[in-house]
Amino acid sequence: MKKFDSHEAFDQAVESGEQLLVLKHSSTCPVSGAAYEEYESFVKEHKDVNAYYLVVQDDRPLSNHIAEAFHIKHESPQAILFNNGDVVWHASHWKITYDSLLNAVKENR
Repeated sequence: MKKFDSHEAFDQAVESGEQLLVLKHSSTCPVSGAAYEEYESFVKEHKDVNAYYLVVQDDRPLSNHIAEAFHIKHESPQAILFNNGDVVWHASHWKITYDSLLNAVKENR
């Protein structure tokens, strides 16, 4: 699991066309903390998944860019799955679970 360090890094990852799983995480929200743990657990067991995260408080411009560019309402926590440069699935808050991530990745390979 890698942290996005720039807007350009995000754009390059999406433009690669590969499947990409992104978590938008709030470092001050307990619900986001629980979602982060689910995400981290999933990523540790599925090393083949191209997984990234960003901390909304550290990079709000990137978080806003994702919402605007892909026409999805900004939420935090929020998991977003990209495939071939498009959003194919997203979930927020308590819907971010190990099982929901697994199902999304499997259904959109």
